[in-house]
Amino acid sequence: MTVSEHSEDPRPAGPDAELLRAAQKVREVARALDERFLDKSEIVRMLLVTLVAGEHMLIVGPPGTAKSALVRHLARLVDARYFEYLLTRFSEPNELFGPVDISAFREGRYTRRIDNMLPTAEIVFLDEIFKSNSAILNALLHVINERKFQNGPEVVPVPLISLYAASNEVPNDDNLAAMFDRFLVRVLSDNLDSYHFHELMKKGVSLELRKMTGRGMDLQGRSTGELRPVISARELRQIQQNYDKFMALPEEFLTKYKGLVFQIRSEGISVSDRRAVKLLKLFAASAVFDGRTRVHDGDFFILRHIWNNLDQVELLEEIVNPVVDAYYREHPDERRFIGPSASLDDLLTELALIRDLLTSGGELSDIQLFSQLKNLNEIKVALAALPGDAAARMIREVDQLLETVFASSKFGL
Repeated sequence: MTVSEHSEDPRPAGPDAELLRAAQKVREVARALDERFLDKSEIVRMLLVTLVAGEHMLIVGPPGTAKSALVRHLARLVDARYFEYLLTRFSEPNELFGPVDISAFREGRYTRRIDNMLPTAEIVFLDEIFKSNSAILNALLHVINERKFQNGPEVVPVPLISLYAASNEVPNDDNLAAMFDRFLVRVLSDNLDSYHFHELMKKGVSLELRKMTGRGMDLQGRSTGELRPVISARELRQIQQNYDKFMALPEEFLTKYKGLVFQIRSEGISVSDRRAVKLLKLFAASAVFDGRTRVHDGDFFILRHIWNNLDQVELLEEIVNPVVDAYYREHPDERRFIGPSASLDDLLTELALIRDLLTSGGELSDIQLFSQLKNLNEIKVALAALPGDAAARMIREVDQLLETVFASSKFGL
């Protein structure tokens, strides 16, 4: 890890063209997932950020909220060895790590046949992870922490890139604390609100038709296409092997990060030194996701997902959101693209940021103004896809804001 000695240089020496192409493929994976899952854009981004950084993530939410489906679709978009398992209190180690090698056992050696099992996988998904027993959890801790598996007398390196897990609830058992702590970030996946109901029904019908017919069809009978790998495990490892090119962290960024960490700690939310260091990798991965070689304050959104219990979710948002929102107000051209699956809350937030920028009285260049007009039109298109009176009211607000901009002296006749 290095800290840039010349933080005033906004464009440090960047990665080569091959690395940039790999980063572009990461965004293509995200777009493919966003097209299939409504209002899950931040979860999708976190899935890709942890994958690029080689870290692990926990998804918490009630049944039927696409926790498993998100990871399965991700695995289909990445050319990597994949292992998935639903854990129960009756699960045994051989179900994950492989059966005992009988021929070796007869010769007095206790080893497992690990081919096509978890120790040989690059992406792993474990559903209901906290229902597993201590024998499995202890072995998993070694795999997650050290990327190694104790196979009899041998310690075998594992090719694991990221392990994703899902649970219906946050564990409150002290015996599960060690495993819970190993997930650097935790995200919530909840049921969709009423604004997404109609689109949910359309996508749900398409999915059910796919299952029944074996073909991807929409409501009009058109093929929706099959998922194919977009990026390979090799390309992900190439990004990781060149990670020093993305870890030039400006002093100003680190200073602001220090302030956030100690503010979060002061609210009773534990952030260990180990976790604080590892989170730097995720900030860099967020930059890679956007095609940047340098982190900025917008990457602090990741801190919304370091909660230890659900009571801390709102606290973290109150601490982190003002910093992230302020950055995008000051740097509107770096605002993230509003996709078709954006939630009403996301659109409302973006509209408020643009309104503040355009009505603040500050001088904006022609390029900045035209950029914000484009952003407003993107928001209007996304709102038009949402049913309900609230979306309609917001469309009228966008129209009014557009009229105000066009009536300004810069656009006046």
